[in-house]
Amino acid sequence: MNRRHFLQSTALSAASLSTSRLQAANAKLMVGIDHFAVRATGWKAAQHIDYAASLKLDTCFISELSVFENFEDDYLQGLKDQADKRGVKLYVGTGCVCPTSNTWKPTYGNPEETLALTIRAAKKLGSPVARCYLGNQKDRNTDGGIQKHIEETIRVIKANRSLAEGEGIKIAIENHAGDMQSHELKSLIEEAGKSYVGANIDPGNAVWAMEDPMAHLELLGPYTICSSVRDSMAWEDENGAVVQWTAVGEGLVDFAAYAKRFMELAPGIPLQVETISGFAKPMSWKQDEFWKPFPGYQDTESFKRWVAFTQKGKAIPSFKAPDGAGKKDAEIAYQKGELERSTKWLREHV
Repeated sequence: MNRRHFLQSTALSAASLSTSRLQAANAKLMVGIDHFAVRATGWKAAQHIDYAASLKLDTCFISELSVFENFEDDYLQGLKDQADKRGVKLYVGTGCVCPTSNTWKPTYGNPEETLALTIRAAKKLGSPVARCYLGNQKDRNTDGGIQKHIEETIRVIKANRSLAEGEGIKIAIENHAGDMQSHELKSLIEEAGKSYVGANIDPGNAVWAMEDPMAHLELLGPYTICSSVRDSMAWEDENGAVVQWTAVGEGLVDFAAYAKRFMELAPGIPLQVETISGFAKPMSWKQDEFWKPFPGYQDTESFKRWVAFTQKGKAIPSFKAPDGAGKKDAEIAYQKGELERSTKWLREHV
């Protein structure tokens, strides 16, 4: 390449990058709901679609197969027609697809069959992704550590590559319940094949895995094709720290900055709120036994950044619905309140 061509190429690349950032800056943030935010309702898919539409949301993420009444073509087409009529884009997911995880359940066949069913449902419903996950943090304590489970998850994903590519559906892997840190999920995606696999990013679960949500976003943002988001409060205690998830705008994450950077790194991808609030998780990192799932991590800059994050917060009360006949109604009201404050905050501040 001669000097003229090199300079032209560099200028074009810079212009393309500037245009991309300008488009992201001018783009409207798409806001949606992950149905699990209002799990206490016990609703099926059609009710979740109507609820998302009533809040004037852009998307409705049905993140578990159990929310569907069946998988017959007529039923799924009816849901798609309902969503289209209400102006709601559907996203579809399932749970664990790792056969060695403690969370695996063969409800819909083996892991390969479960993921295949999710891909086919996603196609019928117009979802661009089929979401799944590996497991939870307990998997890090097993023989072989998390890497063994990562390899099994990759195997299941690769078994569905031709189906996913043939249907035009990308497989989205969530960082779930502290199972994988961002560098591990990034490696999984690259090994499986980033042409048809991406991340379902979850900043709340990132905090459980001792990562600062903004740093987590920087690494996984370019791989992100789906999201399930909430805020987090954290505070120090004598054993290390305590984490409690919150509604968006009520925790430590600068969600205005998070959303802006999200739109730059993952343009066109919605922020789908999955509030799972009201309970505290001890993170007793000052205890030696805490480090078995994360060997060597305490010496990293990433951990130091997470500790600094936890030092900014204050203790907040947990939620417990009162016992008695109104307990379920109280749980539903609490979950709806967390979700609705979150989506309202995003609409008003981003």
